[in-house]
Amino acid sequence: MAKWTPRHEAPEPLEGPVVATITGGTILWFAMFVVQLPFYGWFADRELLWWLWTCAAGGGLGLIGIWYVRGRDAALKRHAAEQAGQAEQGRRAARDQRPE
Repeated sequence: MAKWTPRHEAPEPLEGPVVATITGGTILWFAMFVVQLPFYGWFADRELLWWLWTCAAGGGLGLIGIWYVRGRDAALKRHAAEQAGQAEQGRRAARDQRPE
């Protein structure tokens, strides 16, 4: 069996409102947990408590996700600012070296 190799470059990842998306998903997980909480006994009688705890775990992992994507977003903004600063310094250096 031959090894598969890609024939083209992978596309750039899509960027969007990542923090808002993760925050919205986390809110939904916690909302599902809260909605199911009054039915704890019903879930326990049918051995379906995993539904409840899956929502709780989704909300907890969502909090970690929010922390992660906020840090990633801040790092991307810092990097863009550094690149812009370096480009500006390069333009100034080129302008200062031009003979008048």
